[in-house]
This record gives sequence, C-alpha cells and structure tokens, in this order.
Amino acid sequence: MNVLASVLSVKLSRTGLSAGAFFAALAVLLLVPAIAVAVTGPSATNDPAIITGQAQVVDGDTLDVGPTRVRLEGIDAPELAQTCRTASGESWDCGKVSAAFLRSLVQHKDLTCDRTGSDVYHRTLAVCIEDGIDINEAMVRAGMAWAFVKYARTYVDVEAEARARQAGVWQGPAEAPWDFRRAGWKVAEATAPGGCAIKGNISSHGHIYHMPWSPWYGRVKIDTARGERWFCSEAEALAAGWRPASPD
Repeated sequence: MNVLASVLSVKLSRTGLSAGAFFAALAVLLLVPAIAVAVTGPSATNDPAIITGQAQVVDGDTLDVGPTRVRLEGIDAPELAQTCRTASGESWDCGKVSAAFLRSLVQHKDLTCDRTGSDVYHRTLAVCIEDGIDINEAMVRAGMAWAFVKYARTYVDVEAEARARQAGVWQGPAEAPWDFRRAGWKVAEATAPGGCAIKGNISSHGHIYHMPWSPWYGRVKIDTARGERWFCSEAEALAAGWRPASPD
C-alpha cells in the first residue's frame, strides 16, 4: 500500500491535482460503471441473466422463449410485410423468409439466451446460442438480417461478408428495416387520428395492436364503440395492456 501511495504521489505531482481532487475524481469514475449496470444490465430487473428453453418465432429478430419475449440484440431483420428484390429485379417476401429461416435455426431446439438488458418496449435483449452457434450472428451471416448499427456494431464485419457473397437480402436492392418502418409510419400517421398510427384491435385473440408495417394493418378497422383505439407509440400500447399481433 505504501508503494502504491508513493506512485500516486509522483503522478499527482506531475498533473498538479491535489490528492483530495484526485481521489474524488477516482471515486466518481469507479461509481459510474456500477450505476450504468444497475440501470441497463440484467440486475436492473428480476429477469434471469440466462434464459433457456425452446422458442417460438415472432419475426426475424424476435423470439418467445417460454414467457419471455426476446429481441435478438445487435441485429434488425426485415419486417414481416417487407419485400426485397432479387438480382434480376423480382420481388420476394424477405420478411417472411427471414422469419422462416430463424424458425429453421431454433425450432424444437434448446436455446441459451444471454440477457444483456431490456429495450424501451420491455423486451429482453439477448444473444441466443444453440449448440455453440450464435443465432444472432447466423441471421446476419445468411443475409437474413442487418447489423443494427444504431445500437451495436457487433455484427458489422459479418454483414460485410454477407454483402460480398450477395446472400439473402443482398442479392438485390433492399431497404433497411428501420427505413421501411419510418416510411410506413409516415404514410399511416398522415391519416390516423392525431397522427397516432398504431391500431388497437379487439378480437377473439384478445387486445392486439398492429404497427403500420404489419401485414394485416390495412385490413384492420378500428371501432371505438367496441373499445378499440389508436395508440401514439408502442410503449403506450404495451402500458395499456395490449400485445403485439402474432405473425401467424
């Protein structure tokens, strides 16, 4: 400890900081990571750090593992209603194909999902592994999802390899899913009451909400007399107890 104190004294004399100022700054630096983990990490909720079990596919980047809805971290797959183009310009249902590919990776298999936090919609963010295979990475490598660079750069190099091979969505022109969602929302909010474009529908399946890019969005009619309603955000719909539409 005396050796450490001597070294710190030399460092302090070179920086011009007083010992009090130095140790106060050091305390803040040590405290900040702990605060960040408490807010965003697995310990922030009662959810387990590791989630295991078989999964049901919601779409190309979302799974239900038991009762837990898992959003595959670091990737963004095409929406179910989204189409892409082949090299010859033909349209194909890349959103549905992406979901089907994910289903082929996980169906009837035991997953281990490492929880890294939660998103604003209270979905668990995780990297899921099956028999040593990173499912998140496999989706990007097959060209069935983009690296979600807005939030993480984990799979950027994998995406570059998929692009070079013209795999999946990279075989022809493809709109990034975040741009597809933005465009869908812009069109829907132009005619939605108050610009609140999410449709809250009541059916035999319960209280379901449909996003503007849902395959069924155009067919859903809102009857406010029945208690159906419009939502301005997905977080608002979830807070009201409604759940997202199933892909099936």
